[in-house]
Amino acid sequence: MALRKYAGYAWNLISLVGMILAVTATGLIIGFLSYEGITGVEKPYLGLMTYFLFPGMLIVGLILVPLGAYVVREKRRRHPDEDIPPFPRVDFNDAHKRHLFLFFVVASIGFVLIVSVASLKGYEFTESTTFCGELCHQVMEPEHVAWANSPHAKVKCVECHVGPGAAWYVKAKISGMRQLYAVAFHTYPETIETPIDNLRPARDTCEHCHWPEKFYAGRQKVFYHYAPNEENTPREINMLINIGGTPKSEHHRGIHWHIGQEVSYIALDRQRSSIPYIAVKEKDGSVTEYMDTEKPLSKDDVAKAQKRVMDCLDCHNRPAHVYRSPAVEMDEAFAAKRIDLGLPYLKKAAVEILTRPYKNKEEAKATIAKELPEYYNKNYPQVAKDKAKELAHAVTVVQDIYNRNFFPAMKITWNTYPNHIGHFYSPGCFRCHDGKHKTAAGKVISKDCNMCHTVLGQKQENIPATSAPVKQFVHPVDIGDELYKANCSDCHAAGGQDVPGGEKHAKK
Repeated sequence: MALRKYAGYAWNLISLVGMILAVTATGLIIGFLSYEGITGVEKPYLGLMTYFLFPGMLIVGLILVPLGAYVVREKRRRHPDEDIPPFPRVDFNDAHKRHLFLFFVVASIGFVLIVSVASLKGYEFTESTTFCGELCHQVMEPEHVAWANSPHAKVKCVECHVGPGAAWYVKAKISGMRQLYAVAFHTYPETIETPIDNLRPARDTCEHCHWPEKFYAGRQKVFYHYAPNEENTPREINMLINIGGTPKSEHHRGIHWHIGQEVSYIALDRQRSSIPYIAVKEKDGSVTEYMDTEKPLSKDDVAKAQKRVMDCLDCHNRPAHVYRSPAVEMDEAFAAKRIDLGLPYLKKAAVEILTRPYKNKEEAKATIAKELPEYYNKNYPQVAKDKAKELAHAVTVVQDIYNRNFFPAMKITWNTYPNHIGHFYSPGCFRCHDGKHKTAAGKVISKDCNMCHTVLGQKQENIPATSAPVKQFVHPVDIGDELYKANCSDCHAAGGQDVPGGEKHAKK
């Protein structure tokens, strides 16, 4: 048989299996790469096979071919009737050996090129958001969905979590191996803990795009809210956010002063929400220490505790994985005219349904589709009839809000991870700016609202349209001195709902 003679020692089961594996893997790699190049579709499991499984098959096949030939040759060498030297003779005057050698060289070059391309594409694939967010779909679904709806949705995961440089790439891949094991054997926590240990410093990532020294002195921003009352009454707060400070004023240094100067602190919990000690390194090199008067630490506690130097992530701790409260989502939907303001109590009814516990997303989706129309059929039958199309669209919008912010499989809701920016749904700024952190000399970290923002105007149902422009924040309900004594999050953190604004609650 000519083929058997041509194959020589490679004509054996091990080598033939290796050849089949190598040729099959080569064809699959070329085919899948062509499919991805033509369609532009990047799927996680397709990439996993193309860049890892098939190249692995190819390499195993290439190893099996010479291994099988070696086993057969050694077996024949041990036969007394065979005169086979310890090492192969390469004689290019022999046409068979010359052709075999040329085939080996050409095939090796081809296989090396294919493996090289697959390896480079594999490296590129491991740096993609598809690999990071979709491969371990259940575990990473919450963060991937939150990232896709964040202001950083065009920034790849690796640009923040890995960054440039071989050292951080190796660290990330070692960490990834542990995560792969955790996913494969289901040893990961049902709710992933944050902040992430050993995350690359914000100075190496955030500040590639954001330059703290060049922030504007202030930024005007209008916050749009809607009352959870029958009319879904529009509310507006027009503010000047003192990002870089207000020149020639008492608060001239602004919010980003915190990272323009070395500020370190001690946190008592993993989420850094309880901060009893703060130290500020002054320009002259001296250190000013502030201690929480209600939870003071001893000198020994301060000496032993781990201190963290503030950077962007101490306030912007959810910059690319943003979960929004149901009330905020409804406000944005109203402001963007995605839902009809003419549906009475829509905000209140929707938020109440959204914040209930559900076993899974399917149950939540079915409940929203059932109970929201039922509410209007019972309490506002004429509205339900006249605005049937708008109501059906509102159901879809509310279901989308749930899908973006609630993940029962991982026991994650919109408030699982506190967002330290602001102070409405979590203590945020008030972790330090609570009027309770003092130096030994009595200097206090102020809780003055005007340090961070200035109210330029406010529109609200309890503010007469003919009144003078508002210069201080007006709460929808008069709560007296509690407005300045308590934290906003003390009331708002639990349900994600606005204060009803003095109106009656939704009809039951």
